[in-house]
Amino acid sequence: MNKGAVVLFSGGIDSTTALYWARGKFDPLRALIVDYGQQHRIEVEMAKMIAAGLAITYDVVMLPLRNLLSSALLADGRSIPESLAAVRQEPGVPSTYVPFRNGIFLALAAACAESHASRNLVTGFNAIDSPDYPDTTVQFSRKMEAAINQGTATCKNGAKFKVHTPLIALGKKEIIAMGFELGADYAHSISCYRGAELPCGRCPSCDIRARAFADLGRQDPLLARLQKEEKA
Repeated sequence: MNKGAVVLFSGGIDSTTALYWARGKFDPLRALIVDYGQQHRIEVEMAKMIAAGLAITYDVVMLPLRNLLSSALLADGRSIPESLAAVRQEPGVPSTYVPFRNGIFLALAAACAESHASRNLVTGFNAIDSPDYPDTTVQFSRKMEAAINQGTATCKNGAKFKVHTPLIALGKKEIIAMGFELGADYAHSISCYRGAELPCGRCPSCDIRARAFADLGRQDPLLARLQKEEKA
């Protein structure tokens, strides 16, 4: 089996846990970081810092989706919801959904992996403690895997791609607990949708994160670092 992998890496809780999971399983390992014009772009700099600190090769893709796609995360004029409960009350898909973002990112990761002779794509997708995004499900991941295998050179040479979703059946508390077992450091992991290093504490992502650390009885390492640095 091909041992190389590309990790879709945003620097958030989920992708940081997935990155640490992949470290013990794949070599060589690359982290793919996408700057797509998200309001919370500080996550890009933090993701680079995390990858560099782990001596993992990373690539940053500039993909300006603002003004092309509609999402509250791309400052389309809609407000960021104030909690997970609030976003789940919205009709249809959440306002924080970025249309087909994970499909776009998986396509980029597949092209990157194929160019570097890797066949494993690692994601932090999960759908239990998160807004109802259609591109984070098991079904989506399997169908994207099939499309990637049909639309790349693997259809000629037989070296199949595998989309790994190690967190897909876990809640946020379980994801963080798994990360701690793997030695993950979340001190520079950014989740807040509003774009500051100091989390707002109200948006859906902050809501989910705060509840998970509280349920674990652990202080969020990000808040501990910010307090130490007198930023909080």
